[in-house]
Amino acid sequence: MTDISPAPVPRELSLRERKKLKTRAALVDTALALFAERGFDGVTLDELCEAVEVSKRTFFRNFASKEQVAFAPLEALWNGLRDDVEHLSFGRRPVLEVLQDALLAALARMDDDGAVWVTRVRLSQELAERTPSIAAYGLQYCDRTSAAIEATLRRRLGLDPGDPRPRLALDLVIASFHIALRAWTAEPGALTHPGLAAELRSVFATLPGAVTFMGD
Repeated sequence: MTDISPAPVPRELSLRERKKLKTRAALVDTALALFAERGFDGVTLDELCEAVEVSKRTFFRNFASKEQVAFAPLEALWNGLRDDVEHLSFGRRPVLEVLQDALLAALARMDDDGAVWVTRVRLSQELAERTPSIAAYGLQYCDRTSAAIEATLRRRLGLDPGDPRPRLALDLVIASFHIALRAWTAEPGALTHPGLAAELRSVFATLPGAVTFMGD
């Protein structure tokens, strides 16, 4: 097993970086609100940019498409996990457990006092359920990101390219999240970040039984 380097100390963002994050947030929030109100196909890119008061050039500096801006809330979560894998400490623990903890840590960073991310995820999921192009973008993004995480795991752990274990462990974590997300969004009442985290932990707890359970 290769040596595991510590995670870098977060640096303070520059003014330019803070302004870019603010613009991205405005694009995501405005897009999700407009898509929810008028439908995904009922909002043009020109109308979205006009509502946020940015140029199309600025939009494309931040997002490749309307589908990406609609999927952005979950993309932020998975981008965080993808980057974290580069610095994970594996020790002598099962890789599956390390990935579970890493996803929970990435999810914890999405928490905020105003429940902004929770609202974004809810709107994004509702849009994806009725908009095939957003759902397709999500699948393509998941494939690309899974491949990137798998490649990092293989490199850091010194594994043979034909070893199926890193991808199997990663796919179990991803599947667990999607199961938790479906259950969470189906809950009555207001959705909360702690509720999603609890749902995810509950699904993780069932994984050992899922591997060994038998039908009648």
